[in-house]
Amino acid sequence: MKIAIGTSLFAEEDRTPLERLEKAGIQVTLNPFRRKLTEDETIEFIRDVDGLIAGLEPLNRNVLSAAPHLKAIARVGSGMDNVDQVTAAEKGIKVSNTPEGPTDAVAEITVSAMLTLARRLIPLNETMHAGTWKKIMGDGLSGTTIFIAGFGRIGRRVSELLVPFRPKLIAYDPVLSDGPLPNGVQRVTLEEGLKRADIISLHVAGTARLIGPDEFCRMRDGVILLNSARGALVDEPALIAALDSGKVRSAWFDVFPEEPYSGPLIRYPQVMLTPHISSNTRQCRRDMESAAVSNILHDLGITI
Repeated sequence: MKIAIGTSLFAEEDRTPLERLEKAGIQVTLNPFRRKLTEDETIEFIRDVDGLIAGLEPLNRNVLSAAPHLKAIARVGSGMDNVDQVTAAEKGIKVSNTPEGPTDAVAEITVSAMLTLARRLIPLNETMHAGTWKKIMGDGLSGTTIFIAGFGRIGRRVSELLVPFRPKLIAYDPVLSDGPLPNGVQRVTLEEGLKRADIISLHVAGTARLIGPDEFCRMRDGVILLNSARGALVDEPALIAALDSGKVRSAWFDVFPEEPYSGPLIRYPQVMLTPHISSNTRQCRRDMESAAVSNILHDLGITI
């Protein structure tokens, strides 16, 4: 039995998941590039394997069609945008993910980013390192209106972590069931949330554009925008215009339409950029990798 591991950091912090596969007598191939694989690289990487523990490499129809022995895909992470699930179903390939694993890590860094941007810690740090003693006024979270767009596992956890700061929490999710929301969160439409918010945090699933020119026009001047969900949710030219006009005071982006990212946002010091690392904590990686190994073993019918 052969399993390929596409995610580039697998077992670097804890070898236990890898040892479980080896104990089962599985021949394991690790990602040799230590980065996200291209389509052509993925085709060669999974051509002869029975299972794939996947990162964010493209698993479209072309790729899956080139892997005749592939029986199971286990994503390390919650997002499934890179997996053509229709083709997988047609070919009898079982697909799983680890939706619980990233929740705490992503929620924690989101709240950290909110505090960093609201209190203007980045320019304060830069001026100190430049040898300048300059005080810059920031904002607290108490009494601010924070709009959580996408109220699944991560959005809900963000709201839980924010409660002690006493903000006004409002949320939108297109698939929310009826009924009251937890943590005192008020349900709103997307348009209402954009109009009312001092801080907007995106946690929506899917890759359809959510924030474009019209949506930026509805926002308050000086809003803070955070995106740890999907790069395609925000129209980048419209974001650039909003930064130039001051409509968006500051922002944090951990996800981008194309990764690695080297686009125009790197020229904006008020935009904090991180290389898709929201879930990169030791605890989160350990939990997701362990769950992915359990999923792949189960779907391949292997017991140890």
